[in-house]
Amino acid sequence: MKPPVNKSMINLVYGAGARLTALLLPPRCLVCGEPGSAGRDLCAACALTLPWALDACRRCALPLPAGTGLQLLCGVCQQGPSPLQQVRATFLYAAPVDGLLRRFKFHQDLAAGRLLSQLMLARRDPPPAEAALVPVPLHRSRLRQRGYDQGRELARPLAKALHLPLCAALHRTRATAAQSELDATTRRRNVRGAFAVTAPLPAHITLVDDVMTTGATLQAAASALRRAGVERVDAWVCARVP
Repeated sequence: MKPPVNKSMINLVYGAGARLTALLLPPRCLVCGEPGSAGRDLCAACALTLPWALDACRRCALPLPAGTGLQLLCGVCQQGPSPLQQVRATFLYAAPVDGLLRRFKFHQDLAAGRLLSQLMLARRDPPPAEAALVPVPLHRSRLRQRGYDQGRELARPLAKALHLPLCAALHRTRATAAQSELDATTRRRNVRGAFAVTAPLPAHITLVDDVMTTGATLQAAASALRRAGVERVDAWVCARVP
């Protein structure tokens, strides 16, 4: 019989390891290279330049005039329904966040992804306790090429910090062209029917993704979830393209 696991001792060892790592490898700003601040790889000066998304449409996160807040609908969202109930973006897609996202998404800079997750937690009301986080997945061919899924890398620390389940029940049924190369109409056609649900899910889901441009990918994913019986689908993205 194996001896019982001493969880207190494990936590003590891991805590000591984390403190030693912080001592030997202090945080360094990923934007300018200066020493980090508040335990993050971001200095206080660069933190002041972050493009927080403070005023936006509650359904598509499109930036709205200053002072609007996060409760109004933009003109487009007033014209018809959406499979998404609510979308929150932490940032506008602008410097220095755009550079961090490109490094994270295309250059295997997982430290940039970790910093972005920390910042998403710093300026976001947590989803309801009954919600589950579902990262918008890559197709398996793109995953093999890249080696990691940026949506999952963002969502994992969010779920852990908020004590929410992280579900990987959403899958891409086919490879699609890169959305960044397409116009708005072609983007919608490109991802139509590109997602499927492969396992039971709770009634409330919050999709997690890195960047939202037209919202075509998130809407396609949300439509698949709604067809599978999910009652409410929200989305939480790191950055919204204005």
